[in-house]
Amino acid sequence: YLYKLFFDTLSKGVRFDPQGKHLIALITVIALFHILRNVFRRVGDYNNIGLYTNVMTEMASHTFDTLHRHSYSFFTNQFAGALVKKANRLIMAFELISDKVYYELAPLTLSVSVMFAVLTYLNPWIGLAMAAWTTLFIVFSYKFTLYKWKFDVERSEADTALSANLSDTVVNNVNLKLFSSLSSENTRNTALLGDWRQKMARAWKLSFYSDAIQGFMMALLEFIVFYLAIGQWVQGRLTLGDFIWIQTYLLQLFMSLWSVGRTIRDIFSRMADAQEMIEILDTPHEIQDAPHAKTLHVSDGKIEFRHVSFTYKKGEPVIRDFDLSIKPGEKVALIGPSGGGKSTITKLLLRFFDPQKGQILIDGQEIQKVTQDSLRSHVGYVPQDPILFHRPLMENIRYGNLKATDKAVIEAAKLAHCHEFIEQFPEKYDTFVGERGIRLSGGERQRVAIARAILANTPILILDEATSSLDSESESLIQQALENLIQQKTCLVIAHRLSTIMKMDRIVVLQSGQIVEQGTHADLLSKNASLYKRLWDLQVGGYLSMSNL
Repeated sequence: YLYKLFFDTLSKGVRFDPQGKHLIALITVIALFHILRNVFRRVGDYNNIGLYTNVMTEMASHTFDTLHRHSYSFFTNQFAGALVKKANRLIMAFELISDKVYYELAPLTLSVSVMFAVLTYLNPWIGLAMAAWTTLFIVFSYKFTLYKWKFDVERSEADTALSANLSDTVVNNVNLKLFSSLSSENTRNTALLGDWRQKMARAWKLSFYSDAIQGFMMALLEFIVFYLAIGQWVQGRLTLGDFIWIQTYLLQLFMSLWSVGRTIRDIFSRMADAQEMIEILDTPHEIQDAPHAKTLHVSDGKIEFRHVSFTYKKGEPVIRDFDLSIKPGEKVALIGPSGGGKSTITKLLLRFFDPQKGQILIDGQEIQKVTQDSLRSHVGYVPQDPILFHRPLMENIRYGNLKATDKAVIEAAKLAHCHEFIEQFPEKYDTFVGERGIRLSGGERQRVAIARAILANTPILILDEATSSLDSESESLIQQALENLIQQKTCLVIAHRLSTIMKMDRIVVLQSGQIVEQGTHADLLSKNASLYKRLWDLQVGGYLSMSNL
């Protein structure tokens, strides 16, 4: 409006404003408006720094917590790299969508409303024409964006698949080298790239078509508005300043609505990016604490499996009506053919899964009625293939007890015979172990896991092939450490190498998810028809055959 007055004054000539004082006053007010607009914009920007960073931090924290509360089975079916990308895209989507709403859609709503009011005041027909055109433009943009949405989702999924494949091949890089399979993996990656390129190009082409149609609509509106304005000018109802005012509004409207078309598409595109992570966040956690779950209190360490049955999704039963009672302080070994359910039993005890039938109790407390954190804080676990954080060895061992002192960590490392190889590193306990502990050998990783268990000092201990990656000398040392570790603890041991469980209080033989026999090593060997004796003879016979080579 101020520019309209400025040009109206110019059109009247010097006689109307001989010294230009009116023009100077107008440009002074215009300058003040520019300054005020800049001040308010900067105040808004500054406030948004605090708002955005707080919200993004809270979103990232919520995503981290919610993601890690998903079950063990959830992570076995996901690519780590894909999950990380999905989480990052969610945060970035919030930032872009918020920017679009705050800096584009909200100002556009206000400015367009004022434009319509002013143009209707100047001439109702011009205001009506712009209102009708704007409504048509926005409806077209919205409908077209809804149509394009499904293709944006497909593009996002293709992008995730590409990232997941890259993550998988990076983690398994050694396999690519061992099997000379880079050419094959390149072919696979090229196929994924082709799918991604096709879906990305399709989404971009749809945006191109939308821009072309919107450009035509803008040219049409400018013609209609100026056609109507000329009629009013001929009748003396509009001045030169009014024409400039209308043209300025048209340019502002075109810029705003051109960007709003892109803004709506960008918002939906980012919503597609966020969709995959939102679905994960909205997915109920498979394993949850029961309402009003209590804290597990372990005084003796008695474990009971009562008529437990478990089946993985869409599979055959793995555990069938399983009954087993382990006395406080008893050392029990689970052995049997592969697929017999040994590892599944330990995962059920740790509540990585819940059984479909039956109960599991510790000291008379059903584990599904206590908190998961309290359960796992009382059950130590040494896996067959430990995975370490890319952090210093001191932190990796301390993971068994986050409150442990450096002195306690070193003492646990000595008992697990980690101290010897750690001291050989230039940075000793400050040595970073690489992603998943790749800088350590399998035996070294296993000794670190045992050191964690020693440090945790839980009343119940699960050893899942805890010495499988050790050489004979290290195994002898670790066996001695484990004998000290399992004293006064209830211990459940999974073993394929039967020589390591000869001293167990009881050996439980599993087949097809059921107990077929149990007893001490001597008792089971004394039965000629026992499965344990057959497995023992196979292992001993195989060892003797290898010795004669």
